Amino acid sequence: MTTDLGPLHAAWRWLRAHPLAADALLALGVLVAMFTGSYADPHGPHGPTFGTRSPDPASVVLMVLGAAVLVLRRRRPLAVLCAANALSLLELATAEPRAPVAMCTVVALYTLASRTDRPTTWRVGLLTMVGLTGVAMLVGPLPWYAQENVGIFAWTGMAAAAGDAVRSRRAFIDAIRERAERAERTREEEARRRVAEERLRIARDLHDVVAHHIALVNVQAGVAAHVMDKRPDQAKEALAHVREASRSALNELRATVGLLRQSGDPEAPTEPAPGLARLDELVGTFRHAGLPVHVAVDVADGSGADGPLPAAVDLAAYRVIQEALTNVRKHAGPDASAEVSVVRVGPSVEVTVLDDGGTAADPSPRPGPHEGGGHGLVGMRERAVALGGSCSTGPRYGGGYRVHVVLPV
Repeated sequence: MTTDLGPLHAAWRWLRAHPLAADALLALGVLVAMFTGSYADPHGPHGPTFGTRSPDPASVVLMVLGAAVLVLRRRRPLAVLCAANALSLLELATAEPRAPVAMCTVVALYTLASRTDRPTTWRVGLLTMVGLTGVAMLVGPLPWYAQENVGIFAWTGMAAAAGDAVRSRRAFIDAIRERAERAERTREEEARRRVAEERLRIARDLHDVVAHHIALVNVQAGVAAHVMDKRPDQAKEALAHVREASRSALNELRATVGLLRQSGDPEAPTEPAPGLARLDELVGTFRHAGLPVHVAVDVADGSGADGPLPAAVDLAAYRVIQEALTNVRKHAGPDASAEVSVVRVGPSVEVTVLDDGGTAADPSPRPGPHEGGGHGLVGMRERAVALGGSCSTGPRYGGGYRVHVVLPV
């Protein structure tokens, strides 16, 4: 059986949205409780009895004033506690029979304890407990050992303890909520960082693929146009290389763009990423384009005496060689030649690509790693740094250019 709590929830939400009204309602309840207690005699033969005594007019005024100050208990908790203490002290020192005006002090002390720090709570709470109990015992009309005096000490102490417990629980819940929000922000930042890294990696791959193959297509198309009339056989061979380079570019672009597909897409390519095992094929495309390349590799198949290379290192080495040879073909002289060296030295693989600059008097200048004209050198450096390695590039003494990359295994 379920109970419809809709009206109660609505009332609770309204009270939370209007704290002053909630405090006024609490003050009215405290006033009713104090009036009820003022008519009860705790010394009856069989427990408290009602109707045997009544409060005097001064006590009624003090109870009304004590309840009225509670309306501002959340706005000015310390001032309300001081006012409630003054009214309670006045009641304890003068009234007979005594009215429970100290109840407003209990509520005010609880409010202060729930809204301040622990040292302040215990200082103010101890001062209130000792002050009210001492005045009741030493100045009041009742004997010092009367149970009403002990009750004042107990109720004020419990109010301070309860308020401190509520404050601690609120702080604990706020800390948990803050940690959860911080963890959520951290997860979102980590997700954004991984997305940015993946976008950067795909951009590097696309740049390497496009720069390499388009450069070869450009060279071979120029050769075909130059010899089309005089040597048609050579022109056909150049066009065949153009077709082969275009096909390779499309295949690699399809493989790279396939990474952006959903994991369940059946058309996503399954061809492995290129590596040093395809180095001969890569070098052959440059040789067909007229660039002599000498290769010295002791890990040409992606493995060596110390075991196979990690896939990330294998791919990075391949892309570095691809970009470096593309730069040689684009920027070095027409008669330039290149040397490629891949050597495994201890825990690292060192990739070196050299060219002699050719015989041109003024070869095309190569953009630096921080210039806006190209991203090839920047991509090589980012690949190396991402794997914990290093990349150094620069002109060689006597002409030419040097690219040296160290990739930890």
